[in-house]
Amino acid sequence: MSHDLVVIGTGPGGYVCAIRAAQLGLKVAVVEKRKTFGGTCLNVGCIPSKALLYATEMFEAAGHEFAPLGIVTGKPELDWTAMAKHRDDTVASNVGGVSFLFKKNKVETFQGTGRIKAAGQVEVTGEDGQVTTLDAKSIVIATGSDVATLPGVTIDEKVIVSSTGALALDGVPKKLVVIGAGVIGLELGSVWRRLGAEVTVIEYLDRILPGIDAETASQFHRIQAKQGLIFHLGQKVSGVTLKPEGANAPRATVAFVPAAGGEEQSIDADVVLVAIGRRPNTDGLGCQEAGIATERGRVVIDEHFATSVPGIYAIGDVVRGAMLAHKAEDEGVALAEILAGQAGHVNYETIPAVVYTMPELASVGATEEELKAAGTTYKVGKFPFSANGRARATRHTDGFVKVLADAASDRVLGVHMIGSVAGELIQEAAVLMEFGGSSEDLARTSHAHPTMSEAVREAAMAVEKRAIHM
Repeated sequence: MSHDLVVIGTGPGGYVCAIRAAQLGLKVAVVEKRKTFGGTCLNVGCIPSKALLYATEMFEAAGHEFAPLGIVTGKPELDWTAMAKHRDDTVASNVGGVSFLFKKNKVETFQGTGRIKAAGQVEVTGEDGQVTTLDAKSIVIATGSDVATLPGVTIDEKVIVSSTGALALDGVPKKLVVIGAGVIGLELGSVWRRLGAEVTVIEYLDRILPGIDAETASQFHRIQAKQGLIFHLGQKVSGVTLKPEGANAPRATVAFVPAAGGEEQSIDADVVLVAIGRRPNTDGLGCQEAGIATERGRVVIDEHFATSVPGIYAIGDVVRGAMLAHKAEDEGVALAEILAGQAGHVNYETIPAVVYTMPELASVGATEEELKAAGTTYKVGKFPFSANGRARATRHTDGFVKVLADAASDRVLGVHMIGSVAGELIQEAAVLMEFGGSSEDLARTSHAHPTMSEAVREAAMAVEKRAIHM
């Protein structure tokens, strides 16, 4: 079966690449090992986690935030079956949407495990063992990532779980221990804390959210601790021991020691979530046999997403850069346009990142630490949501907006924020930075009143020490 393009993997990078290439007139096929399209993100990652984050946020609001607004209700009760159905319905709607888009754009679909036989050839092995060979002018590796494991700790998705298992527990654990204070650990930890679990987070580093602006991460840490998350930072997990099953007894013990050395401690848990990161998913893909160069597990590509083998390309979590769904989507669009003879491009300096807790944390561009390391002189403008009228009206005053601008040109180099709608507001900064905008450009742009977005404008004004409401 001959195609212009065969995409292996239908996560956000793969399905977007396939659809855009089909829009541009290429004959496209996709290969997917799951029974449904959408990859980890839509099936067991981004989408189901956001469904539960929203549902549990509403649950907590009903229990703690209605009374001050004059809304009188009884104590909310959890119907986990209904909440899980909301999660599953959300997933089904999204993966069904991808299937519809494939049909609409005449993208051929093949269910099975894809393997690169050679340049221009992909073997697809179905569940029944039948092998189909696809010929293609171009092949795109878009197989995403898998859970990173902790040496000596076996994930069984029952007691010791990955993010996949943590999204599908039978009920609320009394005690949840999260190994890793990154985005996944904090988001899923907050889900189960809202539902009543005692959540303890153990992190090897002496801070949470590595890579995020340090001041922003520090304030976010304080907010999460105030909400009830228990943190043990600078600690190395030395082992997880399963206990014999017993009535109402904890099912595991997590042992940990100071990363710098010291006395071992332990904590009991009903569920242990391993959330130490993700690794590129290239197992069984045939990269080595096909001569595709890899480095530390990631496929090596050039600035046009080409691998070391002509005609084979790679995007998303399997290549360099942040493992973010929207980064993969951007790369998928850019590559499809390159393959169609256009000038696809991704600006990696303006890719935002969001932690979807309440409040949210969002950032785009450089951190203060990165600017200092690069020797860049910069100015800082900050504005707290506690001084924002809309934030006061909605009782979401935690957090702030921070704008980092070049001291000489005033070009905005980075924006970092914590707030109830930070994940939406960060797009304003991303658009500004995409066009090389300055803090003055943002400060002089009219913003509707009263809105949370006014805090972004005030932070830009604060770069030159002219914020009005602070």
